[in-house]
Amino acid sequence: MALTKQKEHHHNNHQPVLLSDTIRLLAPKSDDSYLDLTAGYGGHAAAVLAKTKRPDRMVLVDRDDAAIKALDRFKEQGSVVIHQDFLAATSQLSGQKFDMILADLGVSSQHFDRADRGFSFTLNGPLDMRMDRSGALTASQIVNDWPVERIADVIRRYGEEPRALVIAQRIVANRPINSTAVLAETIRPAASQSGRRKHPATRVFQAIRIAVNDELTQLDDTLPLLPDLMAPGGRLCIISFHSLEDRLVKQFFKELCGGGYEAEHELLTKRPIKGELNDVHNPRARSARLRAVVKIKNQKRREQ
Repeated sequence: MALTKQKEHHHNNHQPVLLSDTIRLLAPKSDDSYLDLTAGYGGHAAAVLAKTKRPDRMVLVDRDDAAIKALDRFKEQGSVVIHQDFLAATSQLSGQKFDMILADLGVSSQHFDRADRGFSFTLNGPLDMRMDRSGALTASQIVNDWPVERIADVIRRYGEEPRALVIAQRIVANRPINSTAVLAETIRPAASQSGRRKHPATRVFQAIRIAVNDELTQLDDTLPLLPDLMAPGGRLCIISFHSLEDRLVKQFFKELCGGGYEAEHELLTKRPIKGELNDVHNPRARSARLRAVVKIKNQKRREQ
């Protein structure tokens, strides 16, 4: 079925991060099953489907309603599309087994490119930042309603910003703040000037976005559930975009593969594959880190 022009626009503009490395590590074969926990606009899923030829063995998850609409093209071919966050979906899928699982933890390009979603400090829009627009908490509530200590804690923990308290004080002193542009300008004089390549508001916007979407708690709670969804020989790839996410993934994979002879999983990436080196033509991939593990088949374990 032909895509609408709007869907085509989203599909064509979306550049999947570290696509060739992800496909190499997932190693899709004909008839393999696939779970994409953050399917977005379907870039990785389309590349997997080209290898497996089995849309009916794909489960695609996203918490964002705009992404779900873009995934209709897979649903029309028989894929299961689930409109939930990845923690809820992972819990729901308990008992199923997949040959390939992918979690691309980054914010979609479409979120940054649409001013009305409020993710970008370069495009003026409302202070929203919700990946799931049915969520109760918005960036505006954090910025305009939370006490200074709580805002500072979010900026310090999730943005790793050394001047968190100064920035929080400035935000509170300039309330009400009603747009992303005003917030960015409010932050600018107070933010750390180290790493001048980045906009001074980068860390603060990241921190508020993580708080709005509960991203790190979601990831921390989801990781222990994933091994049970992996079929023997199944592969799990996770792409993270900042050090807090990558730290959680690295530590979890280390524990998962650290049992020596008894370990049921094996690292496929001794070090993370970095977007800045391996996906140089995609500006959104600059901070990406890809890590992967495989579930060891019983036969392989006996042969060791």
